[in-house]
Amino acid sequence: MNVEQARFNMIEQQIRPWDVLDPTVLELLSSVHREDFVPEAHRGQALMDLEIPLDNGRALLAPRVEARLVQDISLQKDETVLLIGAATGYMAALMAHLAQRVVAIDADAGLVGAARANLKKAGISNVEVAQADGTQGYPGKAPYDAILLAGSVAEVPQALLDQLKPNGRLVAVVGQLPMMYATRYTREGQAQFSSQQLFDTVLPRLTGFTEPSQFKF
Repeated sequence: MNVEQARFNMIEQQIRPWDVLDPTVLELLSSVHREDFVPEAHRGQALMDLEIPLDNGRALLAPRVEARLVQDISLQKDETVLLIGAATGYMAALMAHLAQRVVAIDADAGLVGAARANLKKAGISNVEVAQADGTQGYPGKAPYDAILLAGSVAEVPQALLDQLKPNGRLVAVVGQLPMMYATRYTREGQAQFSSQQLFDTVLPRLTGFTEPSQFKF
């Protein structure tokens, strides 16, 4: 099977059945080549329905999850979005075609370097990649129209919600095993936020976020 047939199968057999139906997102999945953002040792798995291991216990999310999250953040051409968990830059590359500007952060210096190199090679110039603690967001560039967390957290820190513009939204996978939910938070006022569960899934944890105590006293 050639790579373009594998890409077609990824989109039609993995991604469409996961309710990724936005034609713009589907077109991006064809034109932004995921294999160019996957470590060389795993390049042959780039279009498969699995998480791809990275260094330090990290992983690239499965393509269907990446696509669904990018679709459900509902980016507009005049918006600035913060991506927490840049990894190798693939999700940032997708969002760069949908938004005016992407700020992508990661706590891992090696991944920051990889993301920058991959995005440069892809000719994408509207993404800024920085090494930063995702639990605090990236306040120096705030506020944002949208924030996307590329991994799961027990709960979304208020510090991230506070970096949204009015009517801005944040999408994250929230919860504990065995149940986690992709959830969209919308800023409706200075200190008012609404939330909506979008779909259930289980993702690896983002680094550094607080876990609730196992014991109650």
